[in-house]
Amino acid sequence: MSAWEQIDGVFGAGLSKILAPVLLETAALAMVVSLVVCAMSILTSRWHGRYSFDNDFNGIQKVHKKMVPRTGGIALLCGVLAIPIMAGLGNDKFFLPHDARITILKLVLAAMPAFLAGLIEDLTKNVSVRVRLLSIFASAILATWLLGAHLPRLDIWGLDDALHLIPVSLAITAFSVVGVTNSINIVDGFHGVAGGTVVIVLAGVGYLAGREGDILVALLATAGIGTTIGFLILNYPTGKLFMGDGGAYFIAFWAAEVAILTVVRNPGINAWQILAIFAYPVIEVLFSMYRRTILHNAFVGAPDRLHLHSLFYRRVACHQISIQKYTWGRNAGVACFVTTWVATATLVAILFGNTVPAAVALVLIQGLAYVSVYMRLVRGHWGRCLSPAVILGLRPQQRVKII
Repeated sequence: MSAWEQIDGVFGAGLSKILAPVLLETAALAMVVSLVVCAMSILTSRWHGRYSFDNDFNGIQKVHKKMVPRTGGIALLCGVLAIPIMAGLGNDKFFLPHDARITILKLVLAAMPAFLAGLIEDLTKNVSVRVRLLSIFASAILATWLLGAHLPRLDIWGLDDALHLIPVSLAITAFSVVGVTNSINIVDGFHGVAGGTVVIVLAGVGYLAGREGDILVALLATAGIGTTIGFLILNYPTGKLFMGDGGAYFIAFWAAEVAILTVVRNPGINAWQILAIFAYPVIEVLFSMYRRTILHNAFVGAPDRLHLHSLFYRRVACHQISIQKYTWGRNAGVACFVTTWVATATLVAILFGNTVPAAVALVLIQGLAYVSVYMRLVRGHWGRCLSPAVILGLRPQQRVKII
């Protein structure tokens, strides 16, 4: 019996004496390495700042007022890579089965097109949205080839039969990965928002996988959690370092693939339960696409400051949070709003999303809640926030000016 099978065998009785140290050591190693690389990036910014600084203060969606390096993605990558490297050195104090090391390395390799496209954008500010989306698509196809990570089901009547056709499954899987990855990148506009979201959704998905006895997926989730926490220590609340597009694409792709593998490897977990955990960023990107293309007749990838978290910043944080002492307070306050939403949704999905009807209901409830809160922030009051005419843009309503 392999070491991995030994862990699987004892998990049914709870967190065993073997499993708990594996997960804790994995998270701790990833966190420490990520934190050290983040600190080094900040300390050496005077040498690479001419390339890595985010000095675009005039961008429509920008809220920071000082130059900050966008190299957090390198730290996120290093934190994950440290796990198989340390295990491969034969360190008896760090136990990790061979198949887990190989899986991590394969997933890192699959993430490279998305990560490199994002990192080049961070350094050159000259990579188009189309190229970045294609790079995420390439990463999704690579993950399918290397890990067999393609959706076998969506728990949607009629569509699941079509997923038996490999081209259909590949196309839907790639679309899902691109959507989730881009959605988390979209919410990456304030200190701690994207990082906090990733930590919470990975914790939720990792817990579900572990409850089903899938220790490999639980370990992948733990690796992502650890490296993201290492970054957050210097990113939140003061914003000493940004993860940039490279970091956002890498860790969001990691979270998306962990979600895909959870569905692939665990028939007892329905796809809608996973979607209920990821609902906030997914709804954000879908509503943004609708808002830009249908309501505003704009390019779907055009940046703006009309995301829900952006509205919360200007409508609530700027009015309710004083910055006399801490200038970063308003920026950091947005993460409290988003992570509270995501954490609540994740907990409810874990507790009540075990059946498809319940999970679908949770997704729909979040969609209604999102639109209601969005309309409230735009219009300044709760009246008719869920009116179909208002939501669909058929009846323009008087709006309160947002400053």
